[in-house]
Amino acid sequence: MITPPALKPGDMIGIVATARKITPAEVEPAIRLFESEGYVVIPGKNLYSAENQFAGSDELRRADFQQMLDDPGIRAIVCARGGYGTVRIIDKLDFSGFLRHPKWIVGYSDITVLHSHIHRHYSIETLHATMPLNFPADGSADDAVKRLLETLSGASPAYRLKPAPLSVRGSARGVVVGGNLSILYSLSGTGSDIDTRDKILFIEDLDEYLYHIDRMMMNLKRSGKLEGLAGLVVGGMTDMHDNTVPYGKSAEEIILEAVAGYKYPVLFGFPAGHIKENMPLIMGREAILEVNDQQATLDFSSPVDEKGSLLRLIKPVLFITVFFGLIWLIYYLLLGR
Repeated sequence: MITPPALKPGDMIGIVATARKITPAEVEPAIRLFESEGYVVIPGKNLYSAENQFAGSDELRRADFQQMLDDPGIRAIVCARGGYGTVRIIDKLDFSGFLRHPKWIVGYSDITVLHSHIHRHYSIETLHATMPLNFPADGSADDAVKRLLETLSGASPAYRLKPAPLSVRGSARGVVVGGNLSILYSLSGTGSDIDTRDKILFIEDLDEYLYHIDRMMMNLKRSGKLEGLAGLVVGGMTDMHDNTVPYGKSAEEIILEAVAGYKYPVLFGFPAGHIKENMPLIMGREAILEVNDQQATLDFSSPVDEKGSLLRLIKPVLFITVFFGLIWLIYYLLLGR
């Protein structure tokens, strides 16, 4: 996977709306905050357009995102909000400029379309994280925003938390993929569908009926997306609904039932999704997941650090081995006959 360059003061951040419409008042706190960190904010030309529930027509939303993809000076594209609509433009986007100049693409919820499409086709890391709509209105930075800024500037997130009930113990290493469960379900069988084998799958959702959660989990199971996982991380399952006749299980119980029998760790209660404490996840990067009764960790820094440490150990050993091997060879050729 390709890691986009870390941001530094003076870099340009583009803000676009690929889905639902948004107002200047909802975006202004994020603009002020990014500027206070030394970044130059470039709003999309059509950021505040509106067509029914969308942030302008499909063509206007596509044009804004395309311009940000093509501009090598834009170092991160932050999606203003989710809603619905990104899937309507995904097949009309040209990612050739993005491939020449990779940059961070930031967002969650409907932005799962972008995460999934980019991972399937371009192997470039993206950032599942809070968006301007969710920035504190007073211009301050809450924990989710602070973590976003740290990650954009090059930090590798490492989380330690108490596992929620129903979590399954175990350890795993794998590339993190996923996002909003409803969006993943809608992408099934399309050109933006993801490969989950040997991956750590993250899922979250909002405002769904419990039987819909079961339907979507059955889709993932029957399509083979749950069987080959390295691990499963479940974020916020927020504001779930039930029918007049109760479904009889919580969203977490439905998910656990769908993965019963598989031998990998399952972490419930991870702080990401449609919740205030929406911590960033680097989609497409390898991480280590550890779950026990007392603590759970999801660490994006360990795999890289361990590889670097291993390489630092191997290099001198290889040098010494080659050095003495050459001495022995010279001795054998000159004196050993």
